[in-house]
Amino acid sequence: MVLFTIPGSRFRFSTMNVLIIGDVVAKPGRIAVLERLQDLREQFSIDLAIMNAENVAGGFSITPSLGEQLFAAGIDVMTSGNHIFDKREAIEYVDQQPRLLRPANYPPNTPGSGLWQGQIKGIDVAVINLMGRVFMPPCDDPFRTVDSVLESVAPSVKVRIVDMHAEATSEKSAMGCYLDGRVSAVVGTHTHVQTADEAILPHGTAYLTDIGMTGSYAGVIGMSAADVIKRFTSVTFRRADHATGRSRICAAIIDIDEDSGRAREIKRINLTHES
Repeated sequence: MVLFTIPGSRFRFSTMNVLIIGDVVAKPGRIAVLERLQDLREQFSIDLAIMNAENVAGGFSITPSLGEQLFAAGIDVMTSGNHIFDKREAIEYVDQQPRLLRPANYPPNTPGSGLWQGQIKGIDVAVINLMGRVFMPPCDDPFRTVDSVLESVAPSVKVRIVDMHAEATSEKSAMGCYLDGRVSAVVGTHTHVQTADEAILPHGTAYLTDIGMTGSYAGVIGMSAADVIKRFTSVTFRRADHATGRSRICAAIIDIDEDSGRAREIKRINLTHES
């Protein structure tokens, strides 16, 4: 927390600095997070660290051991998306680990939750995970769902972060406008390509269409170029392996006023990483 005091004034501004790391893909992404997270937390005085974890294990889903390793390294909350249940062991893990979210607009009987509420440095915080419907697997209406989720969050919880995991830029942008003034930030994940449209919306919500990917940029969105090309050019393709080499960390840092929940600033991070 940073307190600013203006000489001769009664005003004091309390700040929560939130780091949100984009889709972490396979071993290159995990290693980058494990090796750089503490440096990032210290450099930017991070209070809350969030990452999207749906591609952590070989590019598809997550395992309990990898999840706990990342939590131990300093990640506070993980969000996910359409690949979260690609590994069988993730089903039980999501149900048992409240800090690992799946999309809130999955069917009601789906294991786990799309909402995490807790305290960071004594401040109540809510993190919400949604998934879009355009060019995505079937799921419930994210707009109606987020209304319901927000009704369950006490008005006293001012710091509210939303990961909108979606393909279509328009759907993410619409969600940002829809939630402007009701949450602190709406950030997009899923496309693995960082956008350059970060902004503070008119009513104080920080917005970024896509945070981007943390992993290897030597292939195609984190996966082997040869395997991905085979998917486009053949009917006998196999599931793609992850790429190796040329790693980058893509993230966003958001400065949030703890008292009002409004964002003051959003900054994109795009760093090369060598292990």
